Amino acid sequence: MKTGTAMPGSAKPLLICDLTQSYSAHGGGGISTYLREKREYLAAKTPHRHLQIVPGPEDRIVERGNHIWCEIGSDPVRGSPNYRFILRTSKVREVLAHYQPDVIESLCPWILPWTAIRHRRAFPGTALVAGYRTDFPEAHVHRVATDVGGKWFGKFMRFMSICYGEITYREFDRIYTLGRDNLPALAEMKVDRVDMLNLGVDTNLFSPEARDPAFRRELGLSGHGPLLAYAGRIDNEKKADRLVELMRRLPREMGADLVMLGDGKLREPLELVARSEGLPIAFTGFVGDRAQLARALASSDIYVSAMADETFGISIIEAQSCGLPVVGVHSGAMPARVTPQLGRLGPVDDIDAMTRFVQEIWRGEVEAMGQAARDHVLANFSWDRTFERLLGTVYPPALARAARRVGRPAPTTVITGAPIPEAT
Repeated sequence: MKTGTAMPGSAKPLLICDLTQSYSAHGGGGISTYLREKREYLAAKTPHRHLQIVPGPEDRIVERGNHIWCEIGSDPVRGSPNYRFILRTSKVREVLAHYQPDVIESLCPWILPWTAIRHRRAFPGTALVAGYRTDFPEAHVHRVATDVGGKWFGKFMRFMSICYGEITYREFDRIYTLGRDNLPALAEMKVDRVDMLNLGVDTNLFSPEARDPAFRRELGLSGHGPLLAYAGRIDNEKKADRLVELMRRLPREMGADLVMLGDGKLREPLELVARSEGLPIAFTGFVGDRAQLARALASSDIYVSAMADETFGISIIEAQSCGLPVVGVHSGAMPARVTPQLGRLGPVDDIDAMTRFVQEIWRGEVEAMGQAARDHVLANFSWDRTFERLLGTVYPPALARAARRVGRPAPTTVITGAPIPEAT
């Protein structure tokens, strides 16, 4: 049953669908943030209807105004208890066939893209957009396969994942990526029709004005030096254990503390290690209240992350928006987010370099870098800009391609706003 959407080219509302495995109600993550911000933007600033399909503990559909929230009952991911993985693709197809969205935006690489493709084959007027948010042949396949079976097995499995990506993404009408570092992988897959999309940050919420001197005491930390902060999943992919090693190597007389804002399979073992060694680290668990997360970041002094495969770094720009320099690694999206004026990046897994950078910044550049980071975010990142570009630049050619496929007139106008250049 079609539910009040419109053909491209008209000024009537569309039904836009987000489809992803990478959602957690209690684990945070960049896609969870994106889903929330997109929902709020579409509801407040457009006439469009919005369907979001994610994994959940049981089948559930909730309709409020123009928003439709759909959870597909799924089992938890082993080792990542906050996340679930949809295997019941027939149920997803059932939901898609009922609502018949005009655009499906696929936000993860496994299983669900093919669910969208199969739906499009039954309803060829549907425009398919893929968000290539992770270099999955490298981060999800090559590194894991190398650890399991050695160098040549890792190379073979990466080659197979590149072939999978080529077969999958050629079915999509448009693909966007979050950083230029993903373009070589897409080129290997022979993927064209690619746009660049920057994500955003709420600069009013994530602001130095959210700083609270009482925050550190509330954590039970008493250091007189810098308060380091990390926000995200506490697991192997994020290399969270490297931050514990960083705290081992920082001189105790420096008086540094660390707060780890998040949850994950490494949280309990790392918390046990920190407690047994007397390391000044506080583990808060997942912080679902965005205002409390902003308070935590703004009350810190330096943001630290050892992750090698950052795909965009929402947590990084949220920290920068709060006025924090960043110490990280020269890999993934980090170099695009952290210039020498905004922090320091070293080789992957080089904890000595991270230790040195934290000390150097704290001794002399912390305030200047923090102000430069805030100014950089204000000039380049906002959620309004993200979704204006998505709806005004990424979606229209996908809708036009879908229209040609079924012999409809191509859109005569963009959906909302106007095409805008991507920020650097």
